[in-house]
Amino acid sequence: MAIGVDIEDIERFKGKSDDFLHRVFTDAELEYSLKFSKPESHLAARFCAKEAVIKALTALDIDGVSYNDIEVFHNEKKCPQIRILKPVEKNIIFQLTLSHDRTKAIAFVIAEEQ
Repeated sequence: MAIGVDIEDIERFKGKSDDFLHRVFTDAELEYSLKFSKPESHLAARFCAKEAVIKALTALDIDGVSYNDIEVFHNEKKCPQIRILKPVEKNIIFQLTLSHDRTKAIAFVIAEEQ
């Protein structure tokens, strides 16, 4: 088992270029985030999740997973979940929590090898 956490200033995600957005986020994440009046809050939270996942995977000796290989989505109960979009050598399950307020976003991840 490994953990990862990340916190970011939401302001950093205002006015980002399309190149940056498509390099870091999947189409589904962009579609979800950009429908809100303040998409930067949702983008920042998803970025935090990706950073936290990379930290947890690194602790499990899994390298080579990039931001765009990690997707944050919501399950049928509207709970945030992680999906790795490329094959990795181990079967990993994730638990994720996201939060944001007016200025900060945070994500906490637990990654467990099955």
